[in-house]
Amino acid sequence: MSETTATGPDFSRGDGLLPAIAQDAASGEVLMMAYMNAESYRETVATGRAVYYSRSRKKLWRKGEESGNVQHVRAIYVDCDRDTILLTVDQVGGAACHEGYKSCFFRQVTPEGLKVIGQRVFDPAEVYKKK
Repeated sequence: MSETTATGPDFSRGDGLLPAIAQDAASGEVLMMAYMNAESYRETVATGRAVYYSRSRKKLWRKGEESGNVQHVRAIYVDCDRDTILLTVDQVGGAACHEGYKSCFFRQVTPEGLKVIGQRVFDPAEVYKKK
């Protein structure tokens, strides 16, 4: 039996910012973790495109607005405490990471230190040229 409630994420937690994980809908690979506030969540639900909140810029961050690497949302999940959001997405452009990798998790911890295990998809210096 399934249960449906009208309640979504609890933005009263985390000072109004909740972790949001983007996962590739086809492969299951974790692409990135960012934050959402109530406004970015509402826009994501309304448009079907991932919108996050940039803590450094203190504004909405529409994924791909500069790079073109947008995320089309296939499904949205909320954890048991309603304080973490999981988006399954179709990643356009092949890279979720602003450093040019498919996933932001392109470094593996080894006894020798961090090892880059991902392949760069684009050159960030070319994509994010300052105007």
